[in-house]
Parts: sequence; C-alpha cells; structure tokens
Amino acid sequence: MNRDADKAVRAVVLVSGGLDSATVLAMARNDGRECHGLSFRYGQRHDAELSAAAKLCAALGAVSHRTLTIDLAGLGGSALTDPDIPVPESSTEGIPVTYVPARNTMFLSLALGAAEILGATEIYIGVNALDYSGYPDCRPAYIEAFQTLANLATKAAVEGNPILIRAPLINLGKDEIIRRGLDLGVDYSQTVSCYQADARGAACGRCDSCRLRRAGFEAAGVADPTRYQH
Repeated sequence: MNRDADKAVRAVVLVSGGLDSATVLAMARNDGRECHGLSFRYGQRHDAELSAAAKLCAALGAVSHRTLTIDLAGLGGSALTDPDIPVPESSTEGIPVTYVPARNTMFLSLALGAAEILGATEIYIGVNALDYSGYPDCRPAYIEAFQTLANLATKAAVEGNPILIRAPLINLGKDEIIRRGLDLGVDYSQTVSCYQADARGAACGRCDSCRLRRAGFEAAGVADPTRYQH
C-alpha cells in the first residue's frame, strides 16, 4: 500500500464515551477513516465514561483505542475534578463550574502527538457551539486557533503534511447530532454523558449535561435510551 495514501485516511478520534464523541467516531468511520480512539483519565468524577468509550470504540470499528492518564484533579477548579465543588442541578449564568480549565487544549495537544506518531493526518473532536454549556474551548474560534497552533507546532506540518482538526458537530443542534448518529448506527444506550454518573454509568437526570441530552432526544422525536439512576 502506498504510504501517503494510507496516511491520508488515518485519524485520531477523541472519544470521551459520551453522546457527541460516539457520533463523531461514527462519522469518521463513515468518512472512510482508519480510526484510532483516544480517551483520557483526567481525574473526572464520572469515570464510568471510560468504560463506555472502550465499548464504543469496539462497536464502531476503531482500529485501536488508548486511554492516557493526566492529573487535572491535581489542579482542581472544576466540579468535574473536585468533589468539594457540587455539580449544578439547575441552569446557571456564564461559564459553569463544570468547565475544566485547559482540558480541550491538553486533549488536543496530546492528540497531535498521537497523530504524528501514528502518521494520522486528521483529528476528530466532538465539540459543539450550539447545545453546549458555555465552555470557551468548544467554539469555532478556538478550533481555528488550535489549527493555527498545530500548523506551527508539529514536525508533520512543517514538512508539508499538516494535521487537520475536524469538528463536524460544531454547528449542529443536539437533535441533529442524535439523528445523524442514529442514521450511522450509534447505540446511544452505550454512551455516558452525565456529570454525576454512578459506577454503572447510570445518569442522574438533573445535571446540565443530562438536561441537554434529554432535550435533544425530545427534539429529535426519538425515545431516550439513557439509563437513569431513579
């Protein structure tokens, strides 16, 4: 096989185990990409998502799946990494306390390293600028800025083989994402989106992520397959 042709279809896909990343993985496979899933154990309180990520990578045809460990809990500052900060169960103003400082920047930076090592030419990430919680690192401007950084910071790009950051959900509503995923065969009962999921991956039904997810299924006109704690 021609090495350049092989590299052209290889992609690192960030897989959290949630609804959005499952859809992105299915979309990348539908695009004909050879997918290499990448997940992170970063000190999140909802660790059940990592088991979901492994199952989704197997079910959706990823060639490989790797989980890296980074200690964002050591920094704290987020309800997702500090058990002393409660997860909000009602709407809040501004950027919520579930924002994890620098998380997507670290994830994408490590994905860049993985892409260079694998010879991948693309990175898929499931950030979304419409049905999201106000996180600054989910906006189109952020992805565009990181693309500029990737073009400057990698050996691959300097040598004429830039790594493209793909965010196919960036301008889609949650209902559109769900319909797209269902068309591609995603089993959303395997996904874990809840910020307070229990050890089995059952959702609280009250956090911001649960509310956005439930509203998405309602707007899409399909049954919500989420497993709830109560």
